[in-house]
Amino acid sequence: MAATFQNAVLTGACGGLGQALARELIGQGAAVALVGLNRPALETLAALAPERCAVYMPDVADTTAMQAMAADWMGRRGTPDLVIANAGVAGGFDTAEADDLAVLRRMLEINLLGAATTFQPFVKAMRAQRRGALVGVASIAGWRGMPGNGAYCASKGGLIRYLESLRAELRGESIVVSTVSPGYLRTALTAGNRFSMPGLMEPDAAARALLAGVAQGHTHIVLPARIGWLARLLNLLPDALHDRLLLGQPRKPRQIASANSTAANAASAHKTGHGNNGSNRIVRFIRPTFPAGQARGPDRICNCQSAHALRC
Repeated sequence: MAATFQNAVLTGACGGLGQALARELIGQGAAVALVGLNRPALETLAALAPERCAVYMPDVADTTAMQAMAADWMGRRGTPDLVIANAGVAGGFDTAEADDLAVLRRMLEINLLGAATTFQPFVKAMRAQRRGALVGVASIAGWRGMPGNGAYCASKGGLIRYLESLRAELRGESIVVSTVSPGYLRTALTAGNRFSMPGLMEPDAAARALLAGVAQGHTHIVLPARIGWLARLLNLLPDALHDRLLLGQPRKPRQIASANSTAANAASAHKTGHGNNGSNRIVRFIRPTFPAGQARGPDRICNCQSAHALRC
């Protein structure tokens, strides 16, 4: 099979959607820079085509580290024709809790700033070759705020607006900027959800649809497409009714650090492994406060190692 993309850079390559994207690109014959923090997972992917892959483990919010990664990859392979900013973290948030402010800060660093630091080193080179695709993986959660999920919704909503701005800036320069809004994907993260997940999609199917949409020049891609229509219909409801419906749903658990760590490291360790140099750490997910009579799911314990492995 001829490769649609010959040279790709992928952050969040450690699992879930990221691993599915990596396997699909490698299977199509592309050279792939695999960016994440779970070395065993990255090396397993690279072993599929060692002559075409390289493993990088920077913090996506570290501008200097991301520029060094980009310089090394372009020195090896030249300017990529595809860059996917897939790294992301998720978790509950409560504005009344002081420790959660560190969670919000880190989520914005990874989910929003991380996309810009991923794209920045490649924009001038893409302009010079007058081709390329920049893909930001946002979320349906960025379309409208949800109770108990303010940090994630804000980070993904900000990412959507950033991508809109970048698309306008690069229009006419033969560089496609695509915004991807997944709904629910079947990953280790969503396996613990205690609420309905309409349109639940397999990561492999999502990866194929994403790459096909980008190859066709689509600037907005919803996975699966039908979940986008459902979200749009819900957004037509009056605010009071919309909020009342969402308040009745279980929330994502908040995160707190273990006794010997900080709230900031708790945020970074969950799903991303950015905290504490990506070492194995236990982060305890605590129950949010539920309205009277609402069902509560059990506490969950997560030993998070992978960099940007899971996505919901």
